[in-house]
Amino acid sequence: MLRINESMREVLSEAIRDLSDPRIGFVTITGVKCARDFRSAKVFVSVLGDTDAQKRSFAGLRSCQGLLQRAVAQQVKLRNTPQLEFVPDDTIDQALRIEKLLHEGEDA
Repeated sequence: MLRINESMREVLSEAIRDLSDPRIGFVTITGVKCARDFRSAKVFVSVLGDTDAQKRSFAGLRSCQGLLQRAVAQQVKLRNTPQLEFVPDDTIDQALRIEKLLHEGEDA
């Protein structure tokens, strides 16, 4: 399962670079979690920019979902091509919050 998730992440990362949708800004696919039945997959996306840039990028990704699923179907050999769901990856934001709290604790 880990190998499939990583393969999908690599394929999607490459496919997104080839998209010409102007709404998609600087995005990074940070991970993929495919369901056990391979019918759906959560694609964790980190977007550089403010809230508006994030909204535009996610709208662009959703509109290109068919192209991205086709890339996965062609390059990752699975019985079913998973339905992609793009979700924001807030790991970086959480890490920054924790780091800020730790620095505030040191100052106290």
